[in-house]
Amino acid sequence: MTTNSAETDAPSADLHIHTTASDGLLTIDELPEVAHKAGIDTVAVTDHDRIHPELATPVSTKGAVTIIRGIELRVSAGDQRLDLLGYAVRRTDSLIELTTSIQQNRKKRGAAMVDAVESYLDISLDIDIRKGLGRPDIARAIDESDAPYDYSDAFSEVIGSENPCYIQRDIPSFDTGAGVLADACSVIGLAHPFRYPDPAAALRRAEKLDAVERYYPYSGQNADRADPVVIEDVATNADLLLIGGSDAHNRTVGITGPPPADFEPFATRVS
Repeated sequence: MTTNSAETDAPSADLHIHTTASDGLLTIDELPEVAHKAGIDTVAVTDHDRIHPELATPVSTKGAVTIIRGIELRVSAGDQRLDLLGYAVRRTDSLIELTTSIQQNRKKRGAAMVDAVESYLDISLDIDIRKGLGRPDIARAIDESDAPYDYSDAFSEVIGSENPCYIQRDIPSFDTGAGVLADACSVIGLAHPFRYPDPAAALRRAEKLDAVERYYPYSGQNADRADPVVIEDVATNADLLLIGGSDAHNRTVGITGPPPADFEPFATRVS
């Protein structure tokens, strides 16, 4: 994996965090403490397809930590699905309408996946069918059940996209999602380019946005092919901001994120 000097700088923010409003473990009240422990003073809450209901404004402060209200929106882009990150989100009518429809589908799909898992593994899962329900929630429930699968195995053998209990959900097109976010957010970026089947095609889509996730904790095969120089070249040519974060679904934040040199222009846009 190629690196440069910027990657050795400590992150000044974590711009990709999930909470209990979707499929994470963190609550808003816990964010200041975990951020302080990680040595960062700015975080972005980017729950899946949902604006966090406890964040009243696009940017707020809690316990001396700046919290940016964000969203991670999945969209369809030809033959692959991409994730868009929106920051300093405003509650526009079009975004509320879109996320409400998506959440209804997420809940319906989540219930169907739970039924599929219980039938396939002959178990009963202790899980709440609620708004924001995602596969990490189901994987945790499988891990805590009597099934012989831990959290990672649940994804790789039971509910992953090629596995017997996977059910695809309805999502908007790239143009629809990006258009709605453009009206509601100060910055829109492409999340984790090297997690997609065709990173080059994903990065071409990023050229139509404001930012691209340069800092991300890739693992396995994705880490082997993740070349930050490729992202930096795209960002330079398309005048994109360089963003990033831990993609935390647990209580650990600040694993990675933009150093000051890349965070400051983002912060200017958001503020």
